[in-house]
Amino acid sequence: MSMFSTGILVLTSPLHVLPLRIAPVLTSAAQVVERTLYVHLHPGLNLGTGGQVRPVYIPPVVDLCTLISRLYSNAADICAHLDVRVLLTNVRGQPAPLSGNSGPFPTPQTLSHSPEVVLTDFPIQDSGQSSMVTQCLQKYAGHCYVCTPSLSSVLLYPRLKEVSGEEDEDRGGRGAELKPLETFSDVVVGGTFDRLHGAHKTLLNISCLLANRRFVIGVCDQELLKNKVLKELIEPFDRRVQKLQDFLNDVKPSLKYEIVPLSDPFGPSITHPELQCIVVSEETRKGGEAVNRKRVENGLAELVLYEIQLLKDAHHADIEEEKISSSSLRTRLLGTLLKPPCPQPDLSLDPYVIGLTGGSGSGKSSIAHRLEALGAVRIDCDQLGHEVYLPGTSAYQKIIQEFGPDIVHEDKTINRRVLGGEVFGNQERLKALTDIVWPEIALLVKKRIKEAKEQGKRVCVVDAAVLLEAGWTYLVHEVWVATIPEEEAVKRIVQRDGVKEEDALRRLKSQWPNATLIEHANVVLCTLWEPDVTQRQVSKAWNLLTHRIQKRQETTRSSL
Repeated sequence: MSMFSTGILVLTSPLHVLPLRIAPVLTSAAQVVERTLYVHLHPGLNLGTGGQVRPVYIPPVVDLCTLISRLYSNAADICAHLDVRVLLTNVRGQPAPLSGNSGPFPTPQTLSHSPEVVLTDFPIQDSGQSSMVTQCLQKYAGHCYVCTPSLSSVLLYPRLKEVSGEEDEDRGGRGAELKPLETFSDVVVGGTFDRLHGAHKTLLNISCLLANRRFVIGVCDQELLKNKVLKELIEPFDRRVQKLQDFLNDVKPSLKYEIVPLSDPFGPSITHPELQCIVVSEETRKGGEAVNRKRVENGLAELVLYEIQLLKDAHHADIEEEKISSSSLRTRLLGTLLKPPCPQPDLSLDPYVIGLTGGSGSGKSSIAHRLEALGAVRIDCDQLGHEVYLPGTSAYQKIIQEFGPDIVHEDKTINRRVLGGEVFGNQERLKALTDIVWPEIALLVKKRIKEAKEQGKRVCVVDAAVLLEAGWTYLVHEVWVATIPEEEAVKRIVQRDGVKEEDALRRLKSQWPNATLIEHANVVLCTLWEPDVTQRQVSKAWNLLTHRIQKRQETTRSSL
């Protein structure tokens, strides 16, 4: 069957049956849609009448919250590659009759991505119904949403496993038994919202369900990000906000959204008198209670605390949280290609060259040794740096001319300690030195790469602390960065070099910060955890690299 980038899934089973059917429905839908799957709820919709079917308002009920949570939890387990979004435009209490009222979709809603295929769980009694149901489904979807002109349709029911004898009950289900959901004019939530995942979407969807007028979202920024795991991999604030806006405008465009930066744990939740409800999880309930204490201090009414359950992560690793979380997703990015390499048309693919860099104490060299054990040629720029200072080299003569004979030992070698004293704290003199040394190191790197090619080696790793500062990226195909939290780096430097904490910190402050290094990175690795965790990261990075090299070589051959 053809794959479509974006699809819309129309769920027609009764609400009491849907939780049982979500897993097989998503499994089938994932065989048809590969990027974005919108979910439209219309329990009891009959697509087999052959007549015109119209969307209606679905009342907000408690079971809808349970369904939303189950849907996103199942999606994380079954089709994590899909961006699943539950749409709520048609979910609200029945409005008062108005002249010309045309239901929840006066005009078709425009989504962030136009659906190319519409799918449904509607049960077909016999194959002869297929054509009629398909036409009815396409008309229904087109009435609700702006779809591509060549909209296709797929009936999932023939491929779904029987999960309950309740399937054959009246399509209206047990509507009379459903408990109404208390809703509120203004609702507030807070979070980091990094790389929107199922738990975020559950929180946002249920908040949209609870809100009738305004939804305020506080997004953590600056100070609140300091203690986050792999904070340098958190998406920029503007990108997180843009993704929130796209998601929320798809889910419920009728709400007024206010997305604000959070620099403290409370934000607008303790100052806006119109707010009525705050949505929390089991983990953040205490934070919600703290909000209410602050509101009372400020003379404001307490908020209703609506608690949702955390979603379990069935795929979590030993260093990851058991719940679905952004920190786990960031951990899984380690060793993967974060952004494609910049084209280097003048650089031969044979051998493929990795530039590996990182701050002091980051574990960069240990990663380089692991890559060497996997088959890479390690080019140690620290060692090459020592070589360029040796008597008889071009750099040797230039350094003496620039800094004078006082920096030379009796045996004619350069006294690196004296030279260091000359340049320490003096940016102008330091630049004079690096202008001499760095180009000479680059020449030696080129020489080592050429030697590796002559030996038939496929991959070289240029191990260089100053890879980016020295401008050596023209020598490499990809930049890999080893990162470690600053406090951990300080501990390692103190233990390794026997220096004081303030000296270790001063050394780190003189280097490029992790965030700046990662901005230039194609691949990021972290040695924060046990050595076997680092080895798994490196092995993953190596396997993915091997695949990329093979693919690029195949592309190059096919273009000849």
